Amino acid sequence: MPSGSSAGSREIAAAAARAAADKQAEDVVVLDVHDLIVITDLFVICTGTSDRHVKTVVEEVEKALRGLGQKPVRREGEQEARWVLLDYVDVVVHVFAEEERDYYDLERLWRDAPRLVWDGEGDGVVASAGSLD
Repeated sequence: MPSGSSAGSREIAAAAARAAADKQAEDVVVLDVHDLIVITDLFVICTGTSDRHVKTVVEEVEKALRGLGQKPVRREGEQEARWVLLDYVDVVVHVFAEEERDYYDLERLWRDAPRLVWDGEGDGVVASAGSLD
């Protein structure tokens, strides 16, 4: 498990990743950035195939996290729906349109952040890529 991120943030990240995947978001990734920046623990990054799909993914993520009692403290990019950011303090969800994800390439920018495996079915465990068998 990520050493610096809390069980609560892992649960939130896994729920966001599952919600995005449930709406067919592409390339859903969870990065553990807690050792690299102090403002958050985890990034959830995914891609929608159109502006409408981005909005649908965002709505599903918000709905899923509301079910955990979570509301974003900040939202950005909803109007254009090309890169929507949902800030849940310990978890930041980035829902990109394809072109913007390629351009900003957060995985490259945060390449030192461990990529985590999220459990798409079970209890929402997020673990380091090497720790789930």
